[in-house]
Amino acid sequence: MSKLILATVGILLLLISSSNASSNSNYWSLANQFLVPQNAARYALRMRPMQWDPNLARYAQQYANKRRYDCELKHSNGPYGENIFWGSGNGWTPAQAVMAWISEKKSYDYWSNSCSGGQQCGHYTQVVRSRTRRVGCAKVTCFGGRGVFITCNYDPPGNYIGERPY
Repeated sequence: MSKLILATVGILLLLISSSNASSNSNYWSLANQFLVPQNAARYALRMRPMQWDPNLARYAQQYANKRRYDCELKHSNGPYGENIFWGSGNGWTPAQAVMAWISEKKSYDYWSNSCSGGQQCGHYTQVVRSRTRRVGCAKVTCFGGRGVFITCNYDPPGNYIGERPY
């Protein structure tokens, strides 16, 4: 990961983790907790930032609410691009989920347009897809101590076979 991304996201994570969960919203809106690290990854590639879309956020929230009961890592199979995340416990932040997705950059080989060594990189390529303009995300704490489910939806969607993200 580039030094710029690491520095930007490091500052964001420091600010978010230094405040408690209830005061988090005083420092960062939920949208910015998702947007800042994703747009930092895009900025490192000299791409336009994505904009927060309330309709995509509603879609993400509706789907996250369905996953609240079982916390399964299943995609919605809807009309948008989608990244999903699950973490045990209840302390996961949007920025941590996004960082997990962005960290897949190390497994993406641009020249072969594929993930190296059987690793995942599709979450990363969805975040940095150059044609994607809008994003909306949601986070829920699952019932029965099953963890945290986080999802982001992207429009227009990406990750088409044979198409490079940028």
